[in-house]
Amino acid sequence: MGGRLDVSMKAPYVAAVALVAVSAAPHIAAQNRPTDWPQWRGPNRDGAIASFTEPNPWPDKLTRKWKVEVGLGYATPVVIGNRVYMFARQGDEEVLGALDADTGKVLWRAAYPAAFTISPAAARHEKGPKATPTFADGKLFTLGMTGIVSAFDAATGKRLWQTASSQPGPLYHTAMSPLIDRGLAIVHVGSHGRGALTAFDVNTGAVKWRWDGDGPGYGSPIVAEFDGTRQIITFTQDNLVGVSASTGALLWKRRFETNYTQNCITPLLYGQTVIVSGLDKGVTAFKLVKANGQWNPVDVWENTEVSLYMTNGVIVHDTFVALSHKNSGQFFALDARTGKTVWKSAPRQANNAAISRAGDLLFILKEDAELLIARSGARGLETVKTYSVADSATWSAPAVSGRRLFVKDVGTLTLWTMD
Repeated sequence: MGGRLDVSMKAPYVAAVALVAVSAAPHIAAQNRPTDWPQWRGPNRDGAIASFTEPNPWPDKLTRKWKVEVGLGYATPVVIGNRVYMFARQGDEEVLGALDADTGKVLWRAAYPAAFTISPAAARHEKGPKATPTFADGKLFTLGMTGIVSAFDAATGKRLWQTASSQPGPLYHTAMSPLIDRGLAIVHVGSHGRGALTAFDVNTGAVKWRWDGDGPGYGSPIVAEFDGTRQIITFTQDNLVGVSASTGALLWKRRFETNYTQNCITPLLYGQTVIVSGLDKGVTAFKLVKANGQWNPVDVWENTEVSLYMTNGVIVHDTFVALSHKNSGQFFALDARTGKTVWKSAPRQANNAAISRAGDLLFILKEDAELLIARSGARGLETVKTYSVADSATWSAPAVSGRRLFVKDVGTLTLWTMD
């Protein structure tokens, strides 16, 4: 992630504390606008941008509307109507802030102490937080680096409830973004080797169910329904599991161990199959089959030519497009129905990239701050435009909202427009 950041960045937020008593504007309560980016990987946790009109022609340069210091961390900006929410670290505090999307002006700042000692193995990536907040029904839910789960009022920043720290946490600390489903905030808390996938009541923080069969992973859960059974599907420390969304009862489990115990990928739903991958594990699609009252994951296909580490893929016209960590970073496309390789790019493309898509148009933000606008063709990526969007590393996934692009780098948040 690069060098350390001066904590003087706190100043813009501190100056705005008096603005905490903001009225609950109608746009805060609203949800599911086509331009909202309410959580990790967008409205459906699949990297799909719900509404986008492509510029014709694309500008030679993006227009920078504003840039503000917000703090350290990898969280994606959350965009609801004309507000953008940012979760970051400032010194020994974790801070959730609301900004006016037009101007970058701070509307409120909510902070709590979260000091901890980072694992030496993760030190170069700083102290996070790494988990993206989730917006639902006028509330924001966060997971901090020490395992603190919090709920905030999105209009005012008032803290509604908060859990205690779960130190020591996972070896590389927390990264799972909370999943909100039918009144439950679902997140895996606990430490390396111990922990529980836990469902909290969104209004009170009361624990409604927990599954404690493994420690937490670093990917985020999804919810899917198969044969009338609603399931939470997620990676844990050493497994891929499906649990009942209503009770937390384990429905199925398959062993999934990666080097350095880093299960980092968010499962991707394609029709009635689930696509998963991990460091040096290839890419696998499976379906869930219920027989004699038991659920079983049954492989549909497997491709060992490519593999995912921290980059999640997207579905474009029945192809799965992503970045493999093999060959020092190689973009690829697989036929999502068969797993057959459609194309692979030249090697040494990127160490990490955040990929989202609008129709067949791809937004690929590399960790070196290069934004690639492209399409997946028959033989490879077809570049439309490339832009430089930051002055430091961009490990955070951006948020695309209409023709607005919110980019978080090491310590700042910038609004670019595609005018």
